[in-house]
Amino acid sequence: MPIAEEPRTITVADGAVSAAYTRPDHPAATLVVAHGAGAGMDHPFLAGFSAGLADAGVASLRFNFPYREAGRKFPDRPPVAIAAWRSAMDHAAALAADHADHGNLWAGGKSFGGRMASMAVAEGMPAAGLVYLGYPLHPPGKPEKLRDEHLYGLTLPMLFLQGSRDTFATPDLLTRVVSGIGTNAVLEWVAGGDHSFTVAGKKRAAFDVGAAAAIPVAAFILSRLDPQP
Repeated sequence: MPIAEEPRTITVADGAVSAAYTRPDHPAATLVVAHGAGAGMDHPFLAGFSAGLADAGVASLRFNFPYREAGRKFPDRPPVAIAAWRSAMDHAAALAADHADHGNLWAGGKSFGGRMASMAVAEGMPAAGLVYLGYPLHPPGKPEKLRDEHLYGLTLPMLFLQGSRDTFATPDLLTRVVSGIGTNAVLEWVAGGDHSFTVAGKKRAAFDVGAAAAIPVAAFILSRLDPQP
């Protein structure tokens, strides 16, 4: 039976945002998940991703950025998004405080959400590791405009899960960036996948695509857990 999501509300600087908490029995870790620029936390891809994590024994907390909660289309500026990230991580830490996953709190997200997570960590937000679901290394067709400067100082475990046809990350450039970060960063390709991880010629519901993406993510997280006292 699928694990039910628990609706949550997270207090942010100018109000509150919606969240969804999915917790299997005795999870070993929690991944806080942010959405991409064009869709909120309820997108079927992210719902499927959370369900897939739960099946693998990883809890998740998805949340909306303030702009999405307010019904605006243009993403929040980094200071606002980073502040929201800090609030979401604090909320997840409180939920896990009395459980085994306390201390194994990861951050990640789809495209914009994952990039904002990395910027928050670069500015001091604690996290056990980072997960990028389609890192937006550069705008489509503009590989000269890289968004990589803050990544090289990060030493925590990082997984870049990327479609090989993703126009937001030219494969050779992303390979070079991940290699330049160091051995703590791992790049895993979804063969034939685009920025939404859709593979040409394969018709799958977005929920199922998200659930499939959760498999390598959960394996990466579980292989790098900090031992608990």
